[in-house]
Amino acid sequence: MQVEEAAGILAKGGMVVIYDGDEREGEADLCFHAASASPERIQRLRKDAGGLICLALDGKTAKKFGLPFYTDILAASRHPIAKMECKKAAYGDRPAFSIPVNHKKVYTGITDIDRSLTIKKISELIEADPRDIRRRFVDEFYSPGHVFLLIGRGIENRHGHTELTLELAKQAGLVGTMVLCEMLGPGKALAKSSAREYAEKNGFAFLEGKQLWPK
Repeated sequence: MQVEEAAGILAKGGMVVIYDGDEREGEADLCFHAASASPERIQRLRKDAGGLICLALDGKTAKKFGLPFYTDILAASRHPIAKMECKKAAYGDRPAFSIPVNHKKVYTGITDIDRSLTIKKISELIEADPRDIRRRFVDEFYSPGHVFLLIGRGIENRHGHTELTLELAKQAGLVGTMVLCEMLGPGKALAKSSAREYAEKNGFAFLEGKQLWPK
């Protein structure tokens, strides 16, 4: 499938499977735009994908929220555990993780309803008065929580799923907020052929990461 077609599907609220590449993690992620989050979609990620459900934010949006990378928090800490900071993952990149959050209206935060609510509230907050976003984020959410936030470093700098999904959102003309989850098979990541077959069976778009790389 071409990127333009996949972007159109995403813009209409559809779901997309993105395989990052054999030279990287060799994983496929099931993703959709945060504005279309629902309990049913979180359940699909949990049951059909099975990995960690995350919310990716582009750098501009993360800056509005005042979000740091989690590794920066560790680097600035004097606690002995800060020595555990991951400077580079096995596939060569700096981690994209920020902090995990819950909205204050959730109960445990882990249910499909709760995680969907947290994601939707973050998506809605982006549309608020820019002068008020950072204060409201601190007032309305707490950490640790059950929605893991990721910060994109830009597709020109990193080719991870965080950047790939955000690049697709950009090409779809959408705000840079994407929900993603790794697709797992028995004991390992789901094979590319199986991820493609899953996408075709369910009417979802399928892309390979290199299709989104800068030309």
